[in-house]
Amino acid sequence: MMISTRGRYALRVLIDLAEHERNGYIPLKEIAARQEISLKYVEQVMALLSSNGLVATAHGKGGGYRLCKDPSDYRVGDILRVTEGTLVPVACLEENAAPCTRSAECRTLPLWKKLSDAISDCLDHVTLSDLTQTEMPDNYVI
Repeated sequence: MMISTRGRYALRVLIDLAEHERNGYIPLKEIAARQEISLKYVEQVMALLSSNGLVATAHGKGGGYRLCKDPSDYRVGDILRVTEGTLVPVACLEENAAPCTRSAECRTLPLWKKLSDAISDCLDHVTLSDLTQTEMPDNYVI
């Protein structure tokens, strides 16, 4: 599994909003400049995040974007599921996947399930608040 640019940029943008939340609504230009991401790409990412209820928007003077919830209430796994669609490592584990005729004798299926669980467990135990910390401790346990 590889996280797309959209997923990585969404995390960067949301971390930026979390770090600047005391400033109220943040204009896209400021976010794009700080994150060194093109304004056009940030607009696309924000449209996706907004349509999924992760950010709120205000138009006009003093407008921009802000988080809808406290940074500690945003799990990285949930954010990446919005941007990536799925976090499973193989197609047969996707939701609504066609039943695999080989699943009963598949020697690798338990491995893929365990990997999928580990990915979800890891990403679902890290929040935006965690990612705003200047340094993650060496013994950071997820």
